[in-house]
Amino acid sequence: MAVVSWMEILLLTGLVVGCYWNSLSCGFVFDDVSAILDNKDLRPATPLRNLFLNDFWGTPMVEVTGVVGRAELLSSIFLLAAFLAYTRSNGADQSIVWTPIAVTVVLVAAATLCKEQGITVIAICCVHEVFVAQGFTLPMLLDTLLQVLRGKDGFPYAVLQTLLKLIVLIISTLLLVIIRVQVIQSQLPVFTRFDNPAAVSPTPARQLTFNYLLPLNAWLLLNPSELCCDWTMGTIPLVESPLDLRNLATLAFYSLLGLLAFHSLRHSHSSAKTVLMALSLIVLPFIPASNLFFPVGFVVAERVLYVPSMGFCVLVAHGFRIVSHKRHLRKISWLMIGVLLATHAVKTFNRNWDWESEYTLFTSALKVNKNNAKLWNNVGHALENQNNYEKALRYFLQATRVQPDDIGAHMNVGRTYKNLNKSKEAEDAYLVAKSLMPQIIPGKKYATRVAPNHLNVYINLANLIRTNDSRLEEADQLYRQAISMRPDFKQAYISRGELLLKMNKPLEARDAYLRALELDSTNADLWYNLAIVNIEMKEPSEALKNFNHALELNPRHKLALFNSALLMQESGEPRFRPEANRRFLTYVQEEPDDANGYFNLGMLAMDANENTAAERWMREAIRLQTGFRSALFNLALLYSQSRRELDALPVLDELLRHHPEHVKGLILKGDILMNHKKDTQGAKVCFQRILSMDPTNVQGKHNLCVVYFEERDLPRAERCLEETLALAPHEEYVRRHLGIVRGKMAAMSVAGQPLNPASAEGAADKQQRTKSKSTKEIKDIEKKRAAALKRLEEIERILSGD
Repeated sequence: MAVVSWMEILLLTGLVVGCYWNSLSCGFVFDDVSAILDNKDLRPATPLRNLFLNDFWGTPMVEVTGVVGRAELLSSIFLLAAFLAYTRSNGADQSIVWTPIAVTVVLVAAATLCKEQGITVIAICCVHEVFVAQGFTLPMLLDTLLQVLRGKDGFPYAVLQTLLKLIVLIISTLLLVIIRVQVIQSQLPVFTRFDNPAAVSPTPARQLTFNYLLPLNAWLLLNPSELCCDWTMGTIPLVESPLDLRNLATLAFYSLLGLLAFHSLRHSHSSAKTVLMALSLIVLPFIPASNLFFPVGFVVAERVLYVPSMGFCVLVAHGFRIVSHKRHLRKISWLMIGVLLATHAVKTFNRNWDWESEYTLFTSALKVNKNNAKLWNNVGHALENQNNYEKALRYFLQATRVQPDDIGAHMNVGRTYKNLNKSKEAEDAYLVAKSLMPQIIPGKKYATRVAPNHLNVYINLANLIRTNDSRLEEADQLYRQAISMRPDFKQAYISRGELLLKMNKPLEARDAYLRALELDSTNADLWYNLAIVNIEMKEPSEALKNFNHALELNPRHKLALFNSALLMQESGEPRFRPEANRRFLTYVQEEPDDANGYFNLGMLAMDANENTAAERWMREAIRLQTGFRSALFNLALLYSQSRRELDALPVLDELLRHHPEHVKGLILKGDILMNHKKDTQGAKVCFQRILSMDPTNVQGKHNLCVVYFEERDLPRAERCLEETLALAPHEEYVRRHLGIVRGKMAAMSVAGQPLNPASAEGAADKQQRTKSKSTKEIKDIEKKRAAALKRLEEIERILSGD
C-alpha cells in the first residue's frame, strides 16, 4: 500500500476546501427539502429503529422505494473503507486474517444501508482477491479450472483459501440482499414514464436507449461541462431505431471498455492490475443504476457516478504517471494535468453557486436542457415558495407546453390559479389533469400504472369546489373516486373527513378518520382530527383520549396541546387544571406570539383564584394582541372581583375604544361608575348606549331603571321597570324591584314627600313659606320620614346586591 505524505494530504485538503468552501453559504435545495427538512426520521422524538425501516426520505420502504434511496457520498465512504479493510485480510504467509473480513462485512452493511449500490463493493473485493492479491490473469484462471475439471490436479491451497474468503463474502452479500427484499416485501419499485420514459418503451427502443445511456454517463465523467440536477422526462430523447447515429457512441463505448478489460485481464503486470481495479470501480458500482437489469427512477443521475468517478480518476492518474515518465512528454504532461486540475477546480467552485437556492439550481439546469418539463415545474415551485405566483404560472404553463400530458404540470397550473384567486381557471386546469388520468382497469391495481401523487388531482379539485356549499356532494364524489382508485390513499380519507364535518355528518367523518388511522396509526394529525369529530359529537371524554393519542405521538403537536387544554379547562373539573396549565405552557413555548395561549393561562389562573398570575397572563395576551376583546374584559372583571374597581375602569375604556358595542363591558363599567364612583350620569350613558344598540336588552334596561332610582326619580323608575317587566315577564327580580319602588312611592305619598327631585325642591321652598305646624304633626311626619328612609336603604341594599 502506497505511503501518503503529510504534504500530499495537506495539498489535497487545501484543494478540496478551496473548491467547496463557498457551498457553505448555500441553502437546502431539491432533494434536501424532503430528505432533511421534512424527514420525520431526523426528529428527536422518532424511534431510532425507523432509520432501518424507512428509506432516505423517511418513507416506509414497503411503500414508494427505489434503488437510489440513500446518500451516495456516505455510502462511498463506507465502500472505500470496506475495500481498504479487505485488502488487509491476507497475512504475511498468505494465510487468512479474519478480523479485516469481519470488519469488511460490517462496513458493507453500513454502505448498503446508506445506498443500495454499496453492496457492489463485494464484487470489487472479489476482483481484487483473484486478480491482484492472488495474481491470476484470465488465461491462468481458465487454465487452472480446466486442470481441475480434467482431474489432472486439485485446487492449489492458495486457491482454496481464496474460495473460502469469497464464499464468506458472497454469503454475506446474499444475506443483505434477502433482508433488503424482505423489507420491500419482494416487490420492485414502481416508476412512471415521466420518471424513466425508456423503462415503459417497447423493444428495441428500451434496450437501445438503456445501452446508449452508458456512453452518455462516460461522457459526463470525461467532460463534466454541462451538468444538470435532473435528467428525467424528455431530457434524453429515446433511441428508437438501430439506424440512430447515437448507436455509434454505444458501439464505441463497448469497444473501448472491452479492449481495456481484455488488456487488464490478460496481463499480470502492475499497470494491468491498476487498470483492472479502476475498471472495477467504474463498472461494478454503476450496474444497479444502469437500468440494464431492472428499471430505476431516473434516466441519468450524476450522483450515481461518485464511486465510478473514483475509478475514472485512477485511470487518469495512471495515464498521467505513464506519460510523465517519458522524458520528452514530461513537461507537457505536467502542464496538461495542471490545466485539468485548475479548470475543474474553477468549474466546481462556480457550480457550487448554482446550488445556492432552488431557483438558481433549476434555472441553471434549464440552460442545459429545456425539454424537461420537470425543470420548468421546479423553477415554478421555487417562485411559488417566494409567493411570486404570476411568474411561477408562466413556468408551469411552459411545462404543460413541453410535456402536454404531464399531469403534475396541469395540477401546478391549477394550484397557482387558485392562489391568484382565479377559481374558474384553476378548476379548468384541474379538469385537464383529471382527463389525463388513465381509466380504471378491473382487477388491476391502480398504483401500478400511475404515480400516486397524481391522485392528488382529485383532492385538489374537490378542495377547490367544496368552497361552494352547493357543490359539497360533488366534492365528496371526487374523494370517493380517489379512494376507489387507491383504497390506501390516506390523504383522501383525511380530506373527506373534513368535508363530512362541514356537511354535518360527524358519524361518516369519524369512519373516514378511523380508516385513515388503519393505514397510519402513528399520524398525530389524524388522532387530532378524530378528536375534533368527537367534540362535534358531544363526546368530550373520547375527544380528550384522542388528543392524548396525538400528543403521545407528537408531544409538541400545537393544535392538540391547545385544544386538549381548552377541553380540560371547559370541563370545570379541578383535577384537570394542573395538566391543562402544563399544556398551555408548552403551547406558548411553541407559539410564543399567540395571545390565545396566554389568555387561557389567565383564565385557568382566575379559576384557581391565582389573581396575580391571572393578571400577568392577561396583560401578556393584551400586549401581543392589541384590543384583545376577551382578555380586556376578563382582566377588568378580575380587577372588579378583587375589589380593584378603579383599576378596572381604564381597562374597560380600552375595551370599549376597540369594541364600543361590547355589552358586558358597558354593563360592568356602568355598575362601577354607579356603585363606586357615584357617577350616575356616566352609568346612565353606558346603559343608554346598550339600549340604543338593543332596545330589548333586559339587563341594560333594568340597570338604567336602577339609575333612575338612584336619582330619586321614582315615577320614571317605575315606568322603566314596567317596560322591563313587559320585556321579561318571567324575571322575578324585576317584578320584585318594581314592587319595592311602588312601595317607596306609596310611603312617600303618605309622608307627603314629592316623588321626583324637582317636586322635592319645590316642596322645600313651599315649606319655608308655610306656617309652622303643631308639635304633634311634626313628630308624626318625622316618624314616617324615618321609616321611609329606612325602607329606602333596604331597597338600595337589595338593588345593589342584584
